[in-house]
Amino acid sequence: MNFCITPPMNTARAQEIAQTLDLRTLPADFLNNPYPVYAALREAEPFKRMPDGSYFLTRHADLVAVYRDAKVFSSDKQVEFGPKYNHPPFNQPPFTTAGGVAPLFEHHTHSLVFNDPPLHTRVRRLIIGALTRRAIEAMEPGLVQLVDHLLDTLEARGGGDLIEDFASAIPVEVIGNLLNVPHADRAPLRGWSLAILGALEPALTPEQEALGNHSVNEFLAYLRELVRERRQHPGDPEHDVLTRLIQGEDSGDTLSEVELLQNCMFLLNAGHETTTNLIGNALITLQEWPAQCAQLQTDLNSAETLEERTHILGLAVDEFLRFESSNQLGNRRALQATQVNGLALPAGALVTLCIGAANRDPAVYDNPEQPDLRRTGNKHLAFGFGVHQCAGLSLARLEGRIAIGRFLQRFPNYQLTQAPVRGGRARFRGFLSAPFKP
Repeated sequence: MNFCITPPMNTARAQEIAQTLDLRTLPADFLNNPYPVYAALREAEPFKRMPDGSYFLTRHADLVAVYRDAKVFSSDKQVEFGPKYNHPPFNQPPFTTAGGVAPLFEHHTHSLVFNDPPLHTRVRRLIIGALTRRAIEAMEPGLVQLVDHLLDTLEARGGGDLIEDFASAIPVEVIGNLLNVPHADRAPLRGWSLAILGALEPALTPEQEALGNHSVNEFLAYLRELVRERRQHPGDPEHDVLTRLIQGEDSGDTLSEVELLQNCMFLLNAGHETTTNLIGNALITLQEWPAQCAQLQTDLNSAETLEERTHILGLAVDEFLRFESSNQLGNRRALQATQVNGLALPAGALVTLCIGAANRDPAVYDNPEQPDLRRTGNKHLAFGFGVHQCAGLSLARLEGRIAIGRFLQRFPNYQLTQAPVRGGRARFRGFLSAPFKP
């Protein structure tokens, strides 16, 4: 059954939205298909001044220039998130911490991704130490077993939901294993993740903000008990990221309790949401582009070695990440007056990096508006770039290769049975549901 997954948008409508673009009031047709708007902006206003005074960048070269200059462009979000989260009634009980700030503010301003050195350096070093190539390779047999179990269940049921029953179930187990979260405790993780990361959207309803703050509080209450137990019974720091974060570095440089708890939450959230979107977006993109799906199937069936199959899937995963980036938007603040490829920015300027637009920049990619699963030399920015490049990118790629490859092997003729439901968000692009039959 054929469905209109990404509705088309004509040039006039794309230009209309581009001219009046305000991330706080985005129309539904933009959320369904932002790419024509991004193309219009790249052509006419690649360095767009927004209604709130910030700047919206859409060219690949401009994003790379900002990513490269981490000393001038700060990832710290104290300035931006203060007005966003610390306001009545959300800086009052029950939406407040011991320090008198909203839970969402405390979480997002302490997480790895929204910090500069030295906190960013300390936390990233600890995480990277547990995500070595050897450690990730050691995860593969367990990941294959998990994926095959999910596929067995779907086959026995005669189908299910690509998101709820497959894509979202994989990273929550993988990250849960990394932090050694008991299996019985993992059920609430996706709900907490969706609420907390959903609060990063440019515009929030009071209900969304309240749910985000409540989810942070619930998550913290759970993590305090988990950390207390792990302090009493440490795991192997070479494989248990939570033990590694608790024990700190050999030099004795340890995280504060707030830093520890908030970055455990960040790991569970970020690793879950973005990888769910990667897998779900990939399998739905293949439904929308059947010729690419057939070509990928042919390439995989003709592969003679495991290495060749891994290479084919690796190219495909990177193309899915380029074509439908799980994370569409990033943000920086200029610490001083500067220039980006000759365009001036004042000190204090807030900059939105449009990853989704940069990843379809025709100056970098041939036929960028179409997926090419054989594309080589893929310079996509789905994992960021520079010092803030995603620490878990190798793990995410492994999850994508195993999940997509084994799904196609088991269900080569799968079909959607209903139109998939998008998440309706600008920053994180993915689906909430996508019923299918094998």
